[in-house]
Amino acid sequence: MNPSAARVSRDSSSVCVCLFHSNSRPSSFLGINNNTISFNKTNTNTLLLNTATNPGTINRTRVYRKNSTGVEACLSPAKSLRQILELPGVHQGPACFDALSAKLVEKSGFSFCFTSGFSISAARLALPDTGFISYGEMVDQGQLITQAVSIPVIGDGDNGYGNAMNVKRTVKGYIKAGFAGIILEDQVSPKGCGHTRGRKVVSREEAVMRIKAAVDARKESGSDIVIVARTDSRQALSLEESLRRSRAFADAGADVLFIDALASKEEMKAFCEISPLVPKMANMLEGGGKTPILNPLELEELGFKLVAYPLSLIGVSVRAMQDALTAIKGGRIPSPGSMPSFQEIKETLGFNTYYEEEKRYATSMRRLSSENGGSRDAFSGIWSRTLRVKITGRDGFEKLDVRIPAGFLDGITNVVPALGGVNLKELLNDAAEEVGGKLLLDFTDTVGDRIQVFLE
Repeated sequence: MNPSAARVSRDSSSVCVCLFHSNSRPSSFLGINNNTISFNKTNTNTLLLNTATNPGTINRTRVYRKNSTGVEACLSPAKSLRQILELPGVHQGPACFDALSAKLVEKSGFSFCFTSGFSISAARLALPDTGFISYGEMVDQGQLITQAVSIPVIGDGDNGYGNAMNVKRTVKGYIKAGFAGIILEDQVSPKGCGHTRGRKVVSREEAVMRIKAAVDARKESGSDIVIVARTDSRQALSLEESLRRSRAFADAGADVLFIDALASKEEMKAFCEISPLVPKMANMLEGGGKTPILNPLELEELGFKLVAYPLSLIGVSVRAMQDALTAIKGGRIPSPGSMPSFQEIKETLGFNTYYEEEKRYATSMRRLSSENGGSRDAFSGIWSRTLRVKITGRDGFEKLDVRIPAGFLDGITNVVPALGGVNLKELLNDAAEEVGGKLLLDFTDTVGDRIQVFLE
C-alpha cells in the first residue's frame, strides 16, 4: 500500500513530538519532501510522522490520532510514551537533571528521557541522594524539565514521599507537572540511591498498596500516566523477594517493572521471564554500580524494553566543570576544543529562533534601526566568530598559537597580558563585515615578542 500524505505546517513548535530511538527500524519507512510529509499506518488509529533528516535512520517521529477528517491533535506525553513501549526493540533514555540537560537529550535524537533523583539532588542542592530532596522540589524541577522539551519524560517519584495517600498526591502532582511516567519504589524513608549501602524496604503488602494507590490516582485524574514500579528488595532482602514483589506490582496495575541493583546477567534474565506481558526496565548505572553494564542489543535479547543511564550527564558535567575551573585557576581559559563555541551555545538555547520570531513583532522604529545596521543578528554574528592569537618569540620560535571564541574576550588577557590595553571589541565591530583570515593586530610587546591577532 502506498503511503498517504498530509500537508502540515513547517513550524515545529505547533505540534507535539514522540520519538523513535535512533537505532529502531519500523516496518515502514516514513519520508519528508519539503513541507509534504508522508506517513504509514501502524494501526487503525495511529499515524507516525517521521522528521528524520538522515535516510535509513529514524530519529524523531510525531505521533497523531486520525479520524475520518484527517490528522487530529498530537498525543499526550503519556500516550506518546505508551506508543514507544509498543514499538519493537529496547529504548534508551538518558537521565536529565534540569531543563538544559533535557533539551540536549532531545536534540540528540532520543525518544524520551528520565529524571534522576540522584542527579537533581546533586544539581539543585549539592547534596547526596539520601532523602534530602522533597516532593515539592522534585515537582518544581520536573515542571521546568517537561516544559523545555516535547519528548516524554519519566519522572523519578522516589518512594512517593510517604504512605499510600502521599503516593496519590505525588502521582497527581507529577501528572500536573507534565510527566509521561513516574517511577515509584518500595524503600522506607529516608530513601537513598539503590546502589548505595543500607537500603531498607517496606513490607511487600505496603509496597503493593503504594502501586494500587498510584493506579487509583491515575484513574481519579483521568490521566494515562505510565506507572513504573520499582523494588529495591534485591539488595535489601533477596532476588526471590524482588521477583515476588514485581509479580505483585504487575497484578496491581503497574505498566513497567523495574528491579534496581540486579547483580548479574543471570538475575536480569530471571527478572525478564516473570510477567512476560509487562515491559521491563534496566538501569545501567555508570561508573561502578552493582548491575553489569550491557549494550542495548544484549539488553534486548534478555527481554528489556526500557533502559536508563542515570549518571552520564551529571557525571560528565561535574568533570567538565572541574577541568574548566582548574584551567581558570591556573590563569588560562578552557581550551576551545573542550567547550562549544558561543554560536553553538546560542543555537542550543534558541537565540536564533528567538530573533527570527522577534521580527514578527518589531515596530517601525526597530525595523529602521535594523536596516541601518543595528540588527542584533549582525552583532551576534561577529561575536560568534573565532580569534587566533599567535605569539612568536625574539628568537623566532613560536611560543603560542591558540584560538579563542570572540565571545570570551573578557578572559583573553589571562592568556596574553600584553593585550590588556587593546580595545579588541572596537576592532571586532570594525571588522564585522570582513571575511575570515583578517589580521586585526600585529605588534611587538615590551619583551620583544611579536603578537598577532587574526579574525577567523
